[in-house]
Amino acid sequence: MKFFIDTADLEEIREAHDMGVLDGVTTNPSLMKKASQRAGRRLDFHQHIFDICELVDGDVSAEVTGVTYAAIMEEAKALAAIHSNVVVKVPLILDGIKAINSLSKLGIKVNCTLCFSPTQALIAAKAGATYISPFLGRVDDMSADGMQLLQEVVTIYANYGLETQILAASIRHPVHVVKSALMGAHVATMPLGVIKKLLLHPLTDRGLKQFLTDWDQYKQTPR
Repeated sequence: MKFFIDTADLEEIREAHDMGVLDGVTTNPSLMKKASQRAGRRLDFHQHIFDICELVDGDVSAEVTGVTYAAIMEEAKALAAIHSNVVVKVPLILDGIKAINSLSKLGIKVNCTLCFSPTQALIAAKAGATYISPFLGRVDDMSADGMQLLQEVVTIYANYGLETQILAASIRHPVHVVKSALMGAHVATMPLGVIKKLLLHPLTDRGLKQFLTDWDQYKQTPR
């Protein structure tokens, strides 16, 4: 499974990259807003995406804000021209699907975002999306089961040999990551905090504490 970090914060991206586990980045308008607030100024969107791409040797999703076919196509072409690592994020709406079909024929990689049903995922794959992003946490927020959605998408894609990669999104905790991996999702995108939580286990902490205590006692033992 590939690990993407879901952020537009360069420092968070650097930290994940330094761990050696980072395969890509996903951004969206809300994350760009947060990054700008942290910087204390409005960041130049295209320049910021370029800077991210220079940090990461992998796909970097940059989202369009247009909702008509013409607007999506114009933005998508401009975003794709920023860097070879850019994957254009397009919302799962009618004009978005039309744009995905056209962009895929132009060789532009697309991450179809805001997926909440298996039928949406099937349509996106047939249109030629490179990635489909089911939003697990947001489905859970509606008292439904995000993992069931993911399982349905995985099964449907496997049934028909669809090449679109399944990118588990809106991940809130390590259990989402584990279940996504068990189900066969190609990618999990998550905040830095969740990536760090994947490392945690009380037995690791207890074992390390014991080893260090024993080592201190060993050093104090007379020869």
